[in-house]
Amino acid sequence: MREKLKLAVCQLRTELDRAETMEKASRMIREAAGQGAQIAVLPEMFNCPYSGRYFREFTALGHEGTVSALSAWARENRIWLVGGSVPEGEDGKLYNTCFVFDSEGRQVARHRKVHLFDIDAPGMRFRESDTFSPGEEITVFDTPWGKMGAAICFDMRFPELFRAMAKRGARVIFVPAQFNMTTGPVHWEMTLRARAVDNELFVAACSAARYQGFSYECWGHSAVIDPWGTLIASADETEQILYAELDLGRVEEVRRQLPTFLHLREDVYEVAK
Repeated sequence: MREKLKLAVCQLRTELDRAETMEKASRMIREAAGQGAQIAVLPEMFNCPYSGRYFREFTALGHEGTVSALSAWARENRIWLVGGSVPEGEDGKLYNTCFVFDSEGRQVARHRKVHLFDIDAPGMRFRESDTFSPGEEITVFDTPWGKMGAAICFDMRFPELFRAMAKRGARVIFVPAQFNMTTGPVHWEMTLRARAVDNELFVAACSAARYQGFSYECWGHSAVIDPWGTLIASADETEQILYAELDLGRVEEVRRQLPTFLHLREDVYEVAK
C-alpha cells in the first residue's frame, strides 16, 4: 500500500453555461496531473449552479454525459478523480451525487448525499429536500493508498457518518462542498478539523470558488486537514488549484500517539460498521 499521495483540490467557479464549466474543469484536471497530482477533487455541484432554480433544469440535461466526461478525464490524465457532485436523476428521483473514478477511468464509487441541506437561519433559508432525495449508503472505496471515503457538504455536520467511514477503514475522506457566507466563516474550518480529529484521519474538502453576485454565494476556502487536526493546505475564495502532500503513515502514527480512535468503548456505544 502506498504511503505518499499528492492531492489536487480544484476550487473552480461554476458558470451558468455548463459547457464552459466542463471545459474549465477539464483544464484544471489536466493541469493537476501535469503537476504530479495522483488524485484530483472537484466541488459539490461543480457543473450546476447551486440554486433550486437550476437543479431540475440541469438534471434534465442528463448526468450520463458528465459521468462519461469524468471517466475520460481520469483515464486520459492517468489520475484518480473524485468528481465533486452532480445532479443525478434515476427512477423519477433526483440526487446530489459524487462519482469516483480510478486512473483507468473506471467508476469505483458513487455517493449520494445522505443529509440534505435544509436550513432556516438568520440570513439564510434553503431546502435541498424540495428537489433532491437523500442517499442511503455509507461510501468507502479501495485505492492504491488504502481505503478512502466520500461525503458531500452538509454530510460533514454528522460525526456518525464520518465515524462509520473511519471504522470501515478510511484513511482519507473527501468532502465536495459549498458552504455559504452565513455558515462558512464560523463553521467550515472548525467542522472539518473536528471530523479529522474525531477519527484521526485526513479530510480533504473541495469547495466551489465564490460567484459574487449570484443568488447563492459559497464561502470557498477549500482545505486539507491532517489526522492531528492541523490545517496543512488552504485556499481563499478565488478560483485555484490547491495542492497537498499527504503522508498517509501519519494516520497510524497519530492513532498510536493519541489512541482515541483505537480505544472506542463499543461495549457502551457503537456506530454501525
